[in-house]
Amino acid sequence: MVNLTSALVAVDTRNPPGNERPIEEVVRGALERWRPKWTEIEPAPGRMSLVAALPHPAGAGDRPTLLINGHLDVVPVTAEAWTRDPFDPHVEEGRLYGRGSADMKGGIAAAICALAVLERAGRVPACEVVFHLVADEERGGRFGTGALLERGLIEGDACLVPEPTDLELCVAERGLLQGRLTVHGRPGHGSRPREAVSAIEHAAQLVLALHAADFGDPDHPLLGRPSANVGTINGGNALNVVAESCVIGLDRRLLPGATAASAEAGVRARIDAAGVEGLRYELEVDTFGEASEMPADDPWVKQVGAAVARATGRSPGIIGMSFTTDARFVRNQARIPTVVCGPGAVEQAHGNDEWVAVDRLVDATAAYAELLAEFG
Repeated sequence: MVNLTSALVAVDTRNPPGNERPIEEVVRGALERWRPKWTEIEPAPGRMSLVAALPHPAGAGDRPTLLINGHLDVVPVTAEAWTRDPFDPHVEEGRLYGRGSADMKGGIAAAICALAVLERAGRVPACEVVFHLVADEERGGRFGTGALLERGLIEGDACLVPEPTDLELCVAERGLLQGRLTVHGRPGHGSRPREAVSAIEHAAQLVLALHAADFGDPDHPLLGRPSANVGTINGGNALNVVAESCVIGLDRRLLPGATAASAEAGVRARIDAAGVEGLRYELEVDTFGEASEMPADDPWVKQVGAAVARATGRSPGIIGMSFTTDARFVRNQARIPTVVCGPGAVEQAHGNDEWVAVDRLVDATAAYAELLAEFG
């Protein structure tokens, strides 16, 4: 399990720029002993996803199908901020370090190794098993799980997404709207700023109006109140020129029920309420992903929870996530019950010196083996 996690982490699949093709050999090699039927999807050059349908050892039969969805891409790194090479994984004091170790190559490795655990125990899965090992989750999933959905390749009775939850059961997650506000001004001489209109000044007022603002949303029992983050700003072209344009990047997180139209309308309403005199701007939405949730008392949630409890001796809690995963495609469009449950913690994901505890990888492998043995 450690070796497979390390092999996956060692392949640089940063997104952006986005290229999952180099990890194909490792993925195929890890599953080849179970003789899967492979389907390869590449909607854009290098943006490779693999579907691996494993034949059941007992042959054809009337069994439910379990989907295991995991993304192969990872977020970028600032190498000088790491104390170790992010793509040279190693274990130190019980932690496996490397980019993607927690998010979520460790979870993928645990799910694959669960098959070997069953095999060594002389057991077979009680279900048909199909792996979706996908591209592009970190940038919205359009080239990954979204592409599988468009091609009708998401079919099953339940889905497990081994994203890092410290083996808690995630049944709800926020949606997101990410976009850019381009604010327009009127240039003039820097020595006479009030005879021109500064796009930077207007943008600054919008930052104050939007960042961490209360949009009047209700509280959600698992997701809390959604958020808004102004993450980037870029404007002006010279110190002695009143800025003609300024672009700010907005990341808005949303509750279930929000649509692309309603989310955009909420941002515009907040901008209008700021009362910036003479404001001229354009809002361009780059990414929208709806929130998703499923009933906490769904039988699939109970089955995953029981498997984790048998493996660890502790009953997991029910949680929501403040961020968005590919589970939304499976829950919302494919209408398949989907639980997000994996090793590692979100606090380690996306950070410098990312790591996952080896004992949690072991726990996850054991829990997934229990799940494969019982889901039927």
